Amino acid sequence: MSVTPHGIHHVTAIAGDPQRNVDFYTKVFGLRLVKQTVNFDAPHIWHLYYGDEHGSPASILTFFPWPGVTPGREGSGLTTATSFSVPATSLGFWSKHLAGLNIDWSWGKDSSGHDLIEVRDYDGMRLQLVGTVGDIRSGWDGVSNIPADHAVRGLHSVELSQIQIDPTAGMLQNLLGMSLSSESSGKANFQMAEGASGTKVEVLGGVGDRGLQAGGTVHHVAFRAPDLTTMELWQQELMNRGVAVTEIKDRQYFKSIYFREPGGVLFEIATDDPGFETDEPLLELGKKLKLPPWLEPSRDQIQQSLTEISV
Repeated sequence: MSVTPHGIHHVTAIAGDPQRNVDFYTKVFGLRLVKQTVNFDAPHIWHLYYGDEHGSPASILTFFPWPGVTPGREGSGLTTATSFSVPATSLGFWSKHLAGLNIDWSWGKDSSGHDLIEVRDYDGMRLQLVGTVGDIRSGWDGVSNIPADHAVRGLHSVELSQIQIDPTAGMLQNLLGMSLSSESSGKANFQMAEGASGTKVEVLGGVGDRGLQAGGTVHHVAFRAPDLTTMELWQQELMNRGVAVTEIKDRQYFKSIYFREPGGVLFEIATDDPGFETDEPLLELGKKLKLPPWLEPSRDQIQQSLTEISV
């Protein structure tokens, strides 16, 4: 593969009540709501973006909150864990912080032996806070109850559950240019670039029950392309290898293409540019509903269809 990914760009998931979603990720996890917009393919549904101060690639978790959505079910063919990096010395703070908010959590370890805290959001989505060393990302320090020293730094890894590891592993290595970093019974770990936080993909095999993608589950995982030219090269190479890839879509804050890996997980490749400050200044990010130019004429109708949220 002549084009290789730089890391994870973002993870997008499905939620239920929009206000509960905002409350969890801003107050419990301390992320910044960097964009209020809508699902461009279904503009009656919110699309909420969370991340660091700027909404930097590899810090972004996004949601389609859909009131009354059917609860999903973890299983093969889905991304079943989304992990974030926090300083290893901050895990004690996070255990007390979560307990103080009556959020159930448990201790664990990742494939590299890092201690982690596992928790589920209000829709049951499985999340991990992985204690890391050397992650120089600053995260978001605008939350009063989470000191900057303990703030979430950004995405760390994603876990894909599959019936068999091999078909998915083949795409990750041969078509997406990732390298195998370790392998153990029933699990293979891959990395991009130098393997820092935000570049890791874990594939768990032997998961026989098929997952149900709905509330509390991940919709897709996006990987980083630095610019549109690189994305076009990547799109062409995937097509040349027989992968069914979409046309390039304009997502306002990045451009992207979509395709599925052999086990069924939906992948996206998204450009780093132009970013979230393209339609509002840094200090105003996430405070108002923003629509792309082609949806602006329908603003009144769209706003009436959305459940009101308060940040």
